Amino acid sequence: MSDRPWYESFAPPPALPARAWLDTDAPRLSLDGLWRFRYAGRADGPLDFIRPAFDDTGWERLPVPSHWQLHGYGAPAYTNISYPFPLDPPRVPDENPTGDHRHAFRLPEGWPPGGRAVLRLAGADSAARVWLNGVEVGWTSGSRLTSEFDVTEALRPGGDNVVAVRVVQWSAGSYLEDQDMWWLSGLFRGVDLLARPAGGVADVEVRADYDHHTGAGTLTVTAATGQAPARVRVPELGVDVAAGETVRLPRVEPWSAERPRLYDATVSTGAETVTLRIGFRTVRVVDGVLTANGRRLLFRGVNRHEFHPDRGRAVTEEDMREDVLLMKQHNINAVRTSHYPPHPRFLDLCDEYGLWVVDECDLETHGYGTVDWRGNPADDPRWRDALVDRMRRTVERDKNHPSVVLWSLGNESGSGRNLAAMAGWTRRRDPSRPLLYERDWTCRDVDVYSRMYLPVAEVEAIGRGEEAPLDDPALDARRRAMPFIHVEYAHAMGNGPGGLAEYQRLYERYPRLHGGFVWEWIDHGIRARTDDGREFFAYGGDFGEEVHDGNFVADGLLFPDRTSSPGLLDVKKVFEPVQIAGSGDGVAIANRYLDSGLSHLDFRWTLEDDGEVVARGTLAVGDVPAGESTVVRLPSLPATTGEAYVTVCAVLAADEPWAKAGHEVASTQLEVRQPATPRAVTTSPAPVPPRPEGGQLHAGPAVLDGRTGRLVRLGPWEVDGPRLQVWRAPTDNDRAPHGEALEPVWRGAGLDRLTHRVDEVAVTGTGVVVRTRVAPAAVDGALLATYAWTALAGDRLRLVVDIGVEGHVPGPLPMLGVVLGLPGELDQVEWFGRGPGEAYPDTGLATRVGRWFRTVGELQTPYLFPQENGRRAGVRWASVTAGRGGGVRVEGRAPFGLTVRPWTAEALDRAAHPTDLVADGHTWLTLDAGHNGIGSASCGPGVLPGYLLPAAPARLELELRVL
Repeated sequence: MSDRPWYESFAPPPALPARAWLDTDAPRLSLDGLWRFRYAGRADGPLDFIRPAFDDTGWERLPVPSHWQLHGYGAPAYTNISYPFPLDPPRVPDENPTGDHRHAFRLPEGWPPGGRAVLRLAGADSAARVWLNGVEVGWTSGSRLTSEFDVTEALRPGGDNVVAVRVVQWSAGSYLEDQDMWWLSGLFRGVDLLARPAGGVADVEVRADYDHHTGAGTLTVTAATGQAPARVRVPELGVDVAAGETVRLPRVEPWSAERPRLYDATVSTGAETVTLRIGFRTVRVVDGVLTANGRRLLFRGVNRHEFHPDRGRAVTEEDMREDVLLMKQHNINAVRTSHYPPHPRFLDLCDEYGLWVVDECDLETHGYGTVDWRGNPADDPRWRDALVDRMRRTVERDKNHPSVVLWSLGNESGSGRNLAAMAGWTRRRDPSRPLLYERDWTCRDVDVYSRMYLPVAEVEAIGRGEEAPLDDPALDARRRAMPFIHVEYAHAMGNGPGGLAEYQRLYERYPRLHGGFVWEWIDHGIRARTDDGREFFAYGGDFGEEVHDGNFVADGLLFPDRTSSPGLLDVKKVFEPVQIAGSGDGVAIANRYLDSGLSHLDFRWTLEDDGEVVARGTLAVGDVPAGESTVVRLPSLPATTGEAYVTVCAVLAADEPWAKAGHEVASTQLEVRQPATPRAVTTSPAPVPPRPEGGQLHAGPAVLDGRTGRLVRLGPWEVDGPRLQVWRAPTDNDRAPHGEALEPVWRGAGLDRLTHRVDEVAVTGTGVVVRTRVAPAAVDGALLATYAWTALAGDRLRLVVDIGVEGHVPGPLPMLGVVLGLPGELDQVEWFGRGPGEAYPDTGLATRVGRWFRTVGELQTPYLFPQENGRRAGVRWASVTAGRGGGVRVEGRAPFGLTVRPWTAEALDRAAHPTDLVADGHTWLTLDAGHNGIGSASCGPGVLPGYLLPAAPARLELELRVL
């Protein structure tokens, strides 16, 4: 007989059998609200608090749902892989933070005296022991899984009731919940008391299939009612049959993520009525292709953790709805519920608004990888029942959602016999949905082949059916016959991800490839404040954790406050379900929807000449069927004189539940006309000779230091530079905690500590030439930068910067350009080029050429960990001005990269949080001839070869003018 405590058990918890989460007219009493709370550092404290008469007036109050760490008890901790406790299952440390909860309630008037009563905990992290009125009713583990307890005998219908719950942070279940997120504890989902009337509906199962050949539907709704007869009614379809009877309907409208058609239904006995929303759809693997309603599925998906910066995983319905709406508005059509079943209301919203869902079991044992998977629960028979129980509770709760099209056994738990047991149980219970599990690379136990973070070339090989073979020929043949899902790719950590378009082209080209899920939806930064009250978002290590993974918890397309990152805008662009491209003198429009025509869209065009709108109109496209294309002629356009573009946008023609009419779904920009001569050299005015004076060189509006050649004044403005700039504050992808890192290569080459030497300042009859050598200590390779200044009539100044390479300079370089310090009062920027957002060689897919305006502050992207950001690409000209007027304008012979900051790249490099960045009184203007790409190496492949910046000669030809 074991003397281990209740929370150190391999066994599944002794709760009621799992069942669907039902919307019923039976009474429900929410126990959410302020509970009495006592915090302790150990789990073996006195159980005095379970007595109804216990005096808890000295306890604090804690909201339920919540995590106690976010209310000042203990502290959050973040790890990605490593467990924050020793691996010795099922034992956990004596130092086991524990929260004792008490809540008193009275039953409302009219609560039925007959039937049973059930106490439901929707989520308790990580294990909870429950009493009602001093009577123990059970315990639970499986933090993101529902637990129900029969409390009929303990309930006091006519008096006060006290529910007491002890929640421990560490339990045997913690070994199964190593899911790359904050370790946060408590009753973080709702607590309810449910009336279970005699003869009621205990459970319901819906099977609603769709025949895409005939348009017919087949409906079977079974109900667990004991001996009570139940009827199923779907008024819109004229269905009124006994539960369990199969109905064949000659015509139904199918459910899909694009057209989420739901039929309202009820299941009734004399004692209870359950309300359902039924969607007809059929998911099949046919000839190696994953289909829904007979059509190939293509997931344009994201992985979603539940998170809010103030409430952690205690998300509200408003949070969930905001997530769903933002996904729909950004062309996302699918969600993987990483790495646990979500709040059940989220799946209701996916049904209603239309998102394909991969529903994942509450399982991850990633930390066992650090010990070569010795003792991994996925293969340890002591854990078998617990793992199967977790899968059972996932499937039973969520089985009736049409949005759920695949079950996932879990995440990053190695392989083993217990996963096979989970798969076997699931296939027997629900053969209507395929199974997925990424770490089963042999695909022995699954129906879909899935991998994470593969390079583009390997994804293409899989698409062609040319992946490396397995050792077992039979398994190899089975896997090659499977569809493929890139279950995680494009790690959205910090600046990035880069290279999205290359993946999407493959997904759309090869029928075997069914798209994938970007990692991930939202940064898990916890809202915090500095000592002087400035707000920032905290990450791993900010709470004193001994073991943590830093800002790896901040890897989402949304910032923690649910504002969009540049990466989300790129995702929207690359996920466009309508592809618009130039085709001769017309526009080719390809419908990439699964089952929707284009009648719900209007197509609008705008003509801009040098960034100014000169004409606009609409295109008559018609209702192009799914999977087909058409070409539409553009109207005759008015003459233009500058750089002209037509932008064609597909927008919603009418309000949809998830966006208003006019919301942009897809767009493209087509070049109409380029100026006949380069922009900055339309004329060639005679140069104005420089004039030496008092150790300085005067060249038109410029004053240069005669010894160093440094520009010290431009018109009325004191300036500093320009100076060769190679360094960028490394991005998360440059640091690459789980990929091929460039940062140590760059630092090893000394690119962060370059020294500058002036070799010559030469005055010629037409200007000033400054030759410099730029190199780090201890190496013989260098960059040679030559600045040729020419003053032109009209108070203009030409600068040609030639950059050469001497000896061996390792590439790729972070960037290559010059930086110029302007007065800080010049804090407003207008430019003509790509915008309005940031762009690097492999990002900025959503940007367009146009005329844009931002303040210097607005040009900064507030990544949680400060890093390279804010670059605008393809800039033809830019003006940096003061609010009172006046400033500096820069034009380029060829488009250049523009970055404007109130601090240097070096200061950005030193910062750990945005609050560390303080404006230094300058506006630092960086003009670059090239930038290295971004990639996704923070977890995944690095920069694709075409986006690497070689250490090679480069030239910047610029013209400066004082405004």
